[in-house]
Amino acid sequence: MAEIDIEIAGRRYKVACRDGEEQNLRHAAEMVDAKGREALAGLGALSESRTLLFASLLLADQLIDKRGVATPLPTMPPDPQVVRRVDALAERLELLASKLEKEVASA
Repeated sequence: MAEIDIEIAGRRYKVACRDGEEQNLRHAAEMVDAKGREALAGLGALSESRTLLFASLLLADQLIDKRGVATPLPTMPPDPQVVRRVDALAERLELLASKLEKEVASA
């Protein structure tokens, strides 16, 4: 097992990989580093986890662009109980909004 040092967006990491895969890992780290630096340049100071998050999102977006089409996510039918609750909440909010509009109009 090989161990190499990589740098991503100014932070150093020690990463293990199988013998012979060091160059591939370095290349992958360079790609992540470039996107991490891009995220920092666009968004300013970020925590380590947010830098890595945005780097991964930028890489995923780039991969989707290369494929040409995003794969749709599987959908699940909505839970009827959740639908009823959301509908009831929407009705309450509309009632409150209506009351507020009447109060503002009469003030």
